[in-house]
Amino acid sequence: MPTPAASHRVTRLALAVAALALALTGCGGTATTPRASAPATVDRVEPLTPSPLPALPVTVPSADGNRVTVASADRVVPLTGSLNEIVHTLGLGPQVVARDITATFEQAARLPVVTRGHEVSAESVLSLRPTLVLAETTSGPAEAIQQIRDAGIPVLVVAPAKSLDDVPKRIDAVAAALGVKDAGDRLNQRTADRIAAARKAIPTTSGKKPRVAFLYLRGTASVYLLGGSDSGAASLLEAAGAVDTGKESGLGKDFTPITSEALAAAAPDAILVMSKGLESVGGTDGLIKIPGVAQTPAGLDRRVVTVDDGILLNYGPRTDQVLTSLITQLYGKAT
Repeated sequence: MPTPAASHRVTRLALAVAALALALTGCGGTATTPRASAPATVDRVEPLTPSPLPALPVTVPSADGNRVTVASADRVVPLTGSLNEIVHTLGLGPQVVARDITATFEQAARLPVVTRGHEVSAESVLSLRPTLVLAETTSGPAEAIQQIRDAGIPVLVVAPAKSLDDVPKRIDAVAAALGVKDAGDRLNQRTADRIAAARKAIPTTSGKKPRVAFLYLRGTASVYLLGGSDSGAASLLEAAGAVDTGKESGLGKDFTPITSEALAAAAPDAILVMSKGLESVGGTDGLIKIPGVAQTPAGLDRRVVTVDDGILLNYGPRTDQVLTSLITQLYGKAT
């Protein structure tokens, strides 16, 4: 999202973009032929009903090694779109008073933006009188996070998402801090059931698995990156019965600059991109012009799979929708 996503998860993608910009300036099913038509989706979350009543105060562990005591969930500020999504889906959306720019879903659209990627404004956050701030280990700058803590605001840090295994962990962490552990259990069960149902649509007929390369694109900044094993996409692609060619090629980092040689070695049948990334390079026509893309099987057949930036790498309550979109685009609708 990232995304990204988010791909905004998009926190890892934002770091990659920033690093490259500085450099520029100074388990499995089997497959049929991938297709390339993205289904339309409504960018909304589905809150649990009835809404839970927080049981507070609670003291919970934070991913930064601290223990955080939360006395009120009346005014919550999530500093990433994925954390905002979890709070809303737990049924506590009315208590959220701000958003990160990556929180693109409908219920959060009118909230004030206090974060843009990694540019947390401590002053903006504090002006909203939050009773709890939710952050990730990559949220920053560190000085802004510390300024919020120094003002006496509880800050819960959650580990960033990298795979399907992280979905229940993140929901548990947020639910515990909000004092709605039972709601977290319910949401985890609902999410797991929906992911399992989505994966049943993977065709079981004989054939090879589709090979997919995940590209992170920001044409306006001349940023063109190939996802590796740590990009966050591998777990999704594998769950959709596909092969992440970046991971298979031995790219151990999250992202590396695209080269014709790397794409040739990956030989993807389809290319996965975030929707805004594809838009930034001028759509499929512009994507094909990136060096090396046209020489891949995906480029030759113009097979492009797109998922919205604000959901692709969130690894949260809507991950089943991501899988459904991937499976539909890779295989067509299952019968």
